[in-house]
Amino acid sequence: MTVPKGKSIRCLISGLARLRTNVPSLVAGLDQVATERTSSSTYVALLRGINVGGRNRLPMGDLKRMFKDAGCLSVRTYIQSGNVIFVSTPSGSQMARETVAAAVFEAMGTRIPIILRSIHELTQVVGQNPFLSESQDSRTLHVGFLADRPSSRLVSRLDPNRSPPDEFAVQGSEIYLHLPNGVARTRFTTAYLERALATEGTFRNWRTVVSLVRIGSG
Repeated sequence: MTVPKGKSIRCLISGLARLRTNVPSLVAGLDQVATERTSSSTYVALLRGINVGGRNRLPMGDLKRMFKDAGCLSVRTYIQSGNVIFVSTPSGSQMARETVAAAVFEAMGTRIPIILRSIHELTQVVGQNPFLSESQDSRTLHVGFLADRPSSRLVSRLDPNRSPPDEFAVQGSEIYLHLPNGVARTRFTTAYLERALATEGTFRNWRTVVSLVRIGSG
């Protein structure tokens, strides 16, 4: 069937109009993809309560596979306490955290909080520890990585005299601990800190934090 010339011209004009309308969104989409590809960075996922005291057992090989299945690249684990170093984009890292959290729950039947930090953020954590100068023994130093940044009102609920001679300092979404008598004797427990600050967190000793920065920066 022959299409009238006038109708063909109208269809062509209509098609060009639709193309002109869609071009900005197409360009924006391509720009977003390009930005994501060039903004890939190294991240560290910190799982709480993995392989501690014989509870919540999860082989690091399984955890590594979960992150790979979630689209992460260059996935590595460090020791058995649930530390995963990987490469992803900002949005990809957040999606991976949710995907892995669901996979861990399916595998273990237990909800395990996952705290995420970029290697840049973790490097800043190492450089800003207020207790480095006064502690001659790095074994007394620990860092709590919080899911949310607590307000000054919540921070004021922490009792600095709760566990002498232990000290704490909240900076942003981290809480630094100086525990001269060891983590086993402190009253600054995870339960107390989470309850006071109204957020979840996971804690790492100073050696682990420094090692994660070294591995992630390598």
